[in-house]
Amino acid sequence: MNSLYCVRAEFGTYTNNFLKGGYVAIGWLSDISLSDVTTRDQLYPIYKIHHPEDTSNVVIGQQVGQIGRFLLEIKEGDYIITPASNTEVIYWGIVESNTYYYETEKDGCPYPHRKKVKWNKNPVRRAEFSVPFQNTIRSSLTVYKINHTNNFFEVIGKKELVKEEIKETKDYYEVVLNRILELDATEFEILVTHILSALGFEAQHKGKVHDNGIDVEGTLNIDNIASVKLFVQVKRYQLGEKISANVVKALRQNIHRDAQGAFITTADYRKEALEIATETGFPRIGTINGRQLVDILVKNWNKIPEDFQEKLGLKIGLVIA
Repeated sequence: MNSLYCVRAEFGTYTNNFLKGGYVAIGWLSDISLSDVTTRDQLYPIYKIHHPEDTSNVVIGQQVGQIGRFLLEIKEGDYIITPASNTEVIYWGIVESNTYYYETEKDGCPYPHRKKVKWNKNPVRRAEFSVPFQNTIRSSLTVYKINHTNNFFEVIGKKELVKEEIKETKDYYEVVLNRILELDATEFEILVTHILSALGFEAQHKGKVHDNGIDVEGTLNIDNIASVKLFVQVKRYQLGEKISANVVKALRQNIHRDAQGAFITTADYRKEALEIATETGFPRIGTINGRQLVDILVKNWNKIPEDFQEKLGLKIGLVIA
């Protein structure tokens, strides 16, 4: 079994060091080697000696848990991901050796506890992963295991590692998407409006003739801490089709200053379209494909108005009613 772990590099600060040096690293207890540690219990007294300021058992347990996970759980053949400083991009690699080493020579990265990793040269865009996978990698932890391995292996092209039940999952997505495709264009726009409302937006359906490509507008106010204005375009395309870069790019001119855009479709995107959506110097455009749309609908199904639940003909679990 190939496990999948995320190891962060201080918000991407040292990601290039990881890639160039062919390793993954952590920085806790940086003044001593941990080569003699064989159990997690050994780490507790070491951590307490070096971090007397941490008196909370919860904090100590969390930090020791991450150190132990790195030292004792991550093994040869496991997969590692680490976000770049541009959080839209994720790098992945395979642990080459289970041999932990303590690096004393400076190479620009201050983290001395390391394991060798063979990094893939081409990063993956976060938008290519499922919504549950994207939610998982939002964890505030530095080192943690990821359970959504099927989606990860599908995206990076390692289909031989995908478990058998993935076929059933694909059928499930197709069933729900085909039901969504039975809606007409206006009904689909209104469904997306309801989904945004379920997510916490003050959303309004705008789709009409001469709408300048904006089908839904929404504002998300997070307890007055932050406010996001969103301009959304939706496309009800057949399964298997892919949105081009030009279609996504055209949305830019209709996004107001200091706002963001979102493109939501039942289909998928070309690689160039995903790159255009997060191009530096322009408003960010979130991209939701058909599978991701189903993920969001599943999570918020009980918040969708009953008339739309009945229209789609689905029930809890999103199977045909």
